[in-house]
Amino acid sequence: MAEQTRPTGCVAAPAEQRASAPKGPTKPRQKGIFDVIERWGNKVPHPAVIFIWLILILIVLSQLLSLLGFAATYQTINPETHRAELVTTQTRSLLTGDGLRFMYSNVVDNFMGFNAIGLVIVVMLGVGVAESSGLIKALIRKLVAASSPRALTYVLVLVGCLSSIASDAGYLVLIPAGAAAFLSVGRNPLAGLAASFASVAGIFSVNLVIKPIDVILTELTNDAIRPVNPNVSISLTANFWFSVASVVVLTIVCGLISEKIVEPRLGPYEPPVALREKLADDEGPEVAVADQSRGLKYAGRALTIVLGVFTLLAIPPGAPLRNPETGALIGDSPYMAGLITFVALLFLVTGAAYGAGARTLEGMAGVVRAMERAVTSLGPLVFLLFFVAQFIALLTYSNIATIASAKVGDALGTTGLGPIPLLAGFVVVASLLNLVVSGIIPKWAILAPIFVPLLMRLNVQPEAALAAYRVSDSPINLVSPVMPYFPLIVSFVARYQPSAGIGTVIAIMLPYVVIIQVVWVILLIGWQVLGLPWGF
Repeated sequence: MAEQTRPTGCVAAPAEQRASAPKGPTKPRQKGIFDVIERWGNKVPHPAVIFIWLILILIVLSQLLSLLGFAATYQTINPETHRAELVTTQTRSLLTGDGLRFMYSNVVDNFMGFNAIGLVIVVMLGVGVAESSGLIKALIRKLVAASSPRALTYVLVLVGCLSSIASDAGYLVLIPAGAAAFLSVGRNPLAGLAASFASVAGIFSVNLVIKPIDVILTELTNDAIRPVNPNVSISLTANFWFSVASVVVLTIVCGLISEKIVEPRLGPYEPPVALREKLADDEGPEVAVADQSRGLKYAGRALTIVLGVFTLLAIPPGAPLRNPETGALIGDSPYMAGLITFVALLFLVTGAAYGAGARTLEGMAGVVRAMERAVTSLGPLVFLLFFVAQFIALLTYSNIATIASAKVGDALGTTGLGPIPLLAGFVVVASLLNLVVSGIIPKWAILAPIFVPLLMRLNVQPEAALAAYRVSDSPINLVSPVMPYFPLIVSFVARYQPSAGIGTVIAIMLPYVVIIQVVWVILLIGWQVLGLPWGF
């Protein structure tokens, strides 16, 4: 028998789960600091307008700093020779002939070279099919049935922490799924979205397993070590024990923040009827239990086939998705370079199979319509990312961020601070740099040649320097406007609260930023003081 359509637009949940779900205040509070931040933050112009102003300010600033001779001399690593070199970097004005030519001739290249755009579109082709067919809804129903209301928060956070093994897929899949999971048990979807976002982005730099970015971070660290001691190097597992401890501690911390601070502040979710109906429509069609079971069986078989094919393409020696020169699978290999394609295909094939089994998609025509719908929904996001891409490209061209970080590093090095204050100072510098430079690898390429030798001269292990960078990189992502997926998060929030803006997201995520950063720094310093092994 088919399930009855629910007027709330939520996935059905056991009554005891709904009864015991955390309840927020019946009326939103309007006196807290986070409400003030939200109100003022939402008064700012459209994000695209903000980035247009930032571009104009950057153009003028680059000219002023160029006239003032703003420059820095620092040690860096030549990417071709892997040897340390002393370089001097000067501010490049965007109002010179070269600067004007760069701005004029690279508009398309800046946009097309912004990786987040391609990643979002490719993944959404697959996720859109899985969502429209009802597969994601069915999987969430299974997850909810297997979890208590309290455990659900911690399960989502832990999965979010582990999602970094699949690169950026967590942003595109897990965060909206977290919102849907909370909605399905009568909890505020924004709280589920926040918990998932906090774990995916705020704890991105650590995991319970070795992930792709560890290879590059380790290589950059070893390059920075060589000028000080060419006989010393660190391994891929140099931060393993610290990463495991971080995941355990921060999973608990994120869960507590979600349930004790964020969800009570947000209160119960009571959308207007029109929005409720739209959310119900977005969830996909209601299906009979028998059809759902058949759809899940089809999806399971499709999953087995996809995994089998990729196993043959990647696992055997000499497989085409291994590095043709080194034979490596993890790190520099076609498999890792195209991991987002694997994720998209996984959702596309299993979603189509579920749709066939559950009879929710009308053949290939239904699959194509689902893909079209997913890509069409990305229009506002792609529009905004155009301006984000231009700003980041112009900032990189000007060298302002690189020079500023080098000067701050030099200033810290001359203060005479001990190892512990210097580690804490490094975390602050790297966190602030995250507000203007996105990406865990580009920032470490700038900071490693400066801080790793500096800390080593104070008898701080390079493993500790890398651990400190992991601590600094992730939490500020939750409120950084230059984080490539920040506009996407704003759009996710607006799906459940159409009036939401940047201020809404910052107000929701600020408790995570502050508490995660403080707890993580305490863990870092405690680890250093106790002399615990960072890895092996």
